[in-house]
Amino acid sequence: MPKLKRFFITPFIFVLFATSVHILLQLVDHWNNPVGLAWLGAAISVWPWFGFFVYLISAGRARIPYALDLHHALALTGTLIAVYASYRGAGNAPTAIVEAVVGLVGGLLYALWYSRFPRRNRGRLQPGKPLPEFTLADLAGSDVSSREFRGQTTLILFYRGNWCPLCVAQVKELAEGYRDLAQRGVAVVLVSPQPQKHTQALAARFDAPMQFMLDPGNRAARALGIDAPGGIPLGMGLQGYAVDTVLPTLLIIDGTGTILFADLTDNYRIRPDPENFLAILDHGQAEAS
Repeated sequence: MPKLKRFFITPFIFVLFATSVHILLQLVDHWNNPVGLAWLGAAISVWPWFGFFVYLISAGRARIPYALDLHHALALTGTLIAVYASYRGAGNAPTAIVEAVVGLVGGLLYALWYSRFPRRNRGRLQPGKPLPEFTLADLAGSDVSSREFRGQTTLILFYRGNWCPLCVAQVKELAEGYRDLAQRGVAVVLVSPQPQKHTQALAARFDAPMQFMLDPGNRAARALGIDAPGGIPLGMGLQGYAVDTVLPTLLIIDGTGTILFADLTDNYRIRPDPENFLAILDHGQAEAS
């Protein structure tokens, strides 16, 4: 079932765009007649979702933790308006109902199914336990063992890739807050299974001494139990991405390799707030999130 998600999000965003434009054109044509009410309902259902994705892609925020209840309520309201207009005999209302349902059903699938990850096995990444050993590759292609991170407190972020706006925003957030981490003696390691050229391009964007690492074939992610087979959205293969990716995961280990903090989010829109793990670093207490 998780692999089906890659066939959902790209078509859903495309359909939202197409229906948003079509609804606008229909509203212009039918604003002063009964059919206009049906298309107004479709607009109330679809436009908030389209606006949400525009915001998601462009806002540069590392997390969107708020519930999407308002979007669901608007989609339901808009669909009911379109149905009411059809009941009252608006001529082209059935098409408006179909497009309103795009916002209603598509939004529910996005929030309740696509956004959520399957329940994770946290046993391997339990705070207070040693970090399992794994091997990464640096940007030159040389192997790097996780044992090399010992001797210093290290924050390790496994991110999905440049195609994920929340992941890129999270990397940017760490870069901007690097001094707060450096003052606490924390090194930052950023890991993605994406192609080398994409990681090099991302590393060039940030002026902070963070280590960008590669996870070829998702071997480290599998060793930690955080891999996401078939998790890349449809169409990303055209940019060189492999089908498999990683579940967003943030770990902090101390100098002995013991896990201090582990955020294994179950929703890709919800990432840890730096204030939370900075507090844990200050108090030296192991904690899961």
